[in-house]
Amino acid sequence: MKYYIIAGEASGDLHGSNLIKELIKRDARAEIRSWGGDLMEKAGAKIIKHYRDLAFMGFTEVLKNLPTILSNISFCKNDIETFAPDTIILIDYPGFNLRIAKWAKLKGFKVIYYISPQIWAWKENRIHNIKKYIDKMLVILPFEKSFYEKWDYAVEYVGHPLVEVIENFIDKYKQIENNWPFEKTIALLPGSRKQEILQKLPIMLEVTKHFKDYQFVVAKAPSVDDSFYSGILKDYENVSTVKNKTYELLYHSSAALVTSGTATLETALFGVPEIICYKGSSISYQIAKRLIKIKFIGLVNLIMNKEVVKELIQQDLNKENLIHELQLLLNDTNRKEQIKADYIQLKSLLSKGGLASKNAADFILEFMQTSAKAT
Repeated sequence: MKYYIIAGEASGDLHGSNLIKELIKRDARAEIRSWGGDLMEKAGAKIIKHYRDLAFMGFTEVLKNLPTILSNISFCKNDIETFAPDTIILIDYPGFNLRIAKWAKLKGFKVIYYISPQIWAWKENRIHNIKKYIDKMLVILPFEKSFYEKWDYAVEYVGHPLVEVIENFIDKYKQIENNWPFEKTIALLPGSRKQEILQKLPIMLEVTKHFKDYQFVVAKAPSVDDSFYSGILKDYENVSTVKNKTYELLYHSSAALVTSGTATLETALFGVPEIICYKGSSISYQIAKRLIKIKFIGLVNLIMNKEVVKELIQQDLNKENLIHELQLLLNDTNRKEQIKADYIQLKSLLSKGGLASKNAADFILEFMQTSAKAT
């Protein structure tokens, strides 16, 4: 069978690579042409466009690069028609992929979406195009299934691919010699963009002076120059940094201060008690409050539908609150045990009786076989 897979970010390359491995196990004659990265190529796909040439973040950057984006869309459409795949598999990356989905469906291609856009948080009106142009949606968060059911659209919940990624990391890391330099570590994960780092990291760092027995380690963003951190970190003694070693850091951490996003889920899957930290400009926050329709900002809490870990948002994100909550994480046995129990339940929910890439591959092949019989 011929598959055309589009992933436009590093996370899509990672999850796409695991999906490709599972598809090839089940379909020895699979021919896979992809937009993605090195991991997808290593897994067995022929890469046509690398994701590093596709990532344009923010309104200004998108506007500036609009001719390139439109050229990429045109190229993609032509490439799909030339390849003539049996199915197109779209991985996250909604701004680009939903455009391709509309065109592809109207051209008569079978369209499968793996890792749903987060329309439950905002841009809920995208549901109408999804219902029209996506033949099969595979979701990775348990509450997404009921969300889509509300719109009378059946989807398949496959589990979360990070469970597999982190289990594989831990299994390999245990087997190698690792000389972690600190006896007691607290992780600081302040985000990946300069603006959010500047908003949150200085507040996180103020806490370090009150926990002298611990080494605080900042996970630097791969896309941010080391020099950017120098001025922020210069006045703190028990603070160091790592780059491209976030999983190693979490493996050795007793607690973590984490900005909202996927990192909150990764931290939980490592079993590390955490505090979710969010702070933006007051204007941006007020706009977001009106646009985003969710009860919590942390994925851990959203999935469990309760406050498993503390969320400190806007004015609540201050030194005093951080010190208090961190002391609870480090010293309150009942608090630690409750978080541990909730994390076990969280992982069970996200595992869905198997690994996401295996479940996704099974659903894809089942869907294609059913579609073939119907025609």
